[in-house]
Amino acid sequence: MARILSWNVNGVRAALSRGSFAPVESLSPDILCLQEIRARPEQIGQVMPSLPHQYFAHAQRPGYSGTAILSRSPALSWRVGMGYPVSDEEGRVVTAEFPSLFVVSVYAINSRRGLPRLPLRLQWDERFRAYASELARAKPVLFTGDMNVAHEEIDLARPNDNHMNAGFTDDERGSFTRLLEAGFIDTFRALHDEGERYTWWSQVTRARDRNIGWRIDYVCISETLRGRLKQASIHESIMGSDHCPVGVDLEGEL
Repeated sequence: MARILSWNVNGVRAALSRGSFAPVESLSPDILCLQEIRARPEQIGQVMPSLPHQYFAHAQRPGYSGTAILSRSPALSWRVGMGYPVSDEEGRVVTAEFPSLFVVSVYAINSRRGLPRLPLRLQWDERFRAYASELARAKPVLFTGDMNVAHEEIDLARPNDNHMNAGFTDDERGSFTRLLEAGFIDTFRALHDEGERYTWWSQVTRARDRNIGWRIDYVCISETLRGRLKQASIHESIMGSDHCPVGVDLEGEL
């Protein structure tokens, strides 16, 4: 069994200083994907001793964005970015190849309050959809991370209040639908139909205490991996960020 977890840590150095990775390590992941690491590799060092192989995509701007893949076994190959400069300069995509699949850690562009980045976000979506589809022509793909969109009304606590807000516009939701229609599965929704399961909560309003959240962190897999999918999880009890980890268990080896 292979266990893959993903977490937007909202700053990896802060998470390390607080000891936030201990409960994640107790889950014994084979791979941990990170988003919003906000640091360069030389500023971080070893994140988790059990996952010694580390692959980073850092942003050119200091203290901003960035993604990583930590793994128990070495990748066959790895790649920073997806050939889209706006995204690659912000360290939003890193890919590692393993024997049975590609793993992609993703931090999607946020359209931001007032939607000034919505056109760029939709362009990014199109480029990422093409990139993931290109990888899938070679071998199955698992992409995971902060996709900055709640796909359906069940995926956020107050849908009626947010139809015009970043992360829940019709454009963003439709774009995520097209990504899934390109041959991918939202693993949590494939196995769970309950509501009130979220992965991000506003720190400003202490929304986590009241579970007023959004499900914007995903693990998605190629349709060809459906038969290997055994479990999809949201780890709401793990603190240390405004996001919580998500994960899957896949039958067989990486």
